[in-house]
Amino acid sequence: MIPKLNLKTRLCLVVHAKELKRTTNTGRLAIQALLNSEMRIRGADQNAVDLSDLLTPQYRTVMFYPSDDAKELTPEFVAQDPRPIQLIVPDGNWRQASKVHYRHRELKDVPRVMIKTPNQSPVHMRAENTAEGMATLQAIAEAIGVIEGDAPKESLMKLYRAKLEGTLQGRGIKLENLMPSDHNKAQQRLDR
Repeated sequence: MIPKLNLKTRLCLVVHAKELKRTTNTGRLAIQALLNSEMRIRGADQNAVDLSDLLTPQYRTVMFYPSDDAKELTPEFVAQDPRPIQLIVPDGNWRQASKVHYRHRELKDVPRVMIKTPNQSPVHMRAENTAEGMATLQAIAEAIGVIEGDAPKESLMKLYRAKLEGTLQGRGIKLENLMPSDHNKAQQRLDR
């Protein structure tokens, strides 16, 4: 069951159209769980999506993207501005998501933020390029944990674990039966 969380933090998921067709997409679950959220779809046609209307003074808008100038999202960072945060999250494979960072000139002055929490999960929804790599829902949960606290983070992580377990089950893998030596085999099956 998908929780319904009414938070001060606003989420805008900027998702590539091809990502919506993937059964392993977790960004949609974040949209369903977070009442103060919306999804913008890019890449469906040749017309660029204008995101300038997201830049409103009632929110401190930041983009979740690990650029060289990104600041770590910490409680101290959050406390620097009393306004609620609007978190813009690119969603797609790494190539698709990175294009939001440099193609949307209307967002060029929006500060980039990142989390440095390593992904401790032994099994991932998809292959990750880095040790910090996470599914979109995992990353959003970590960010919400910093901004809003542990309770909403845990609700989102529970939702992620249910999605992961369902995905594994659909591929004939039982998460609770995995031994540490089996994680690589399971990950190889997930990456197919």
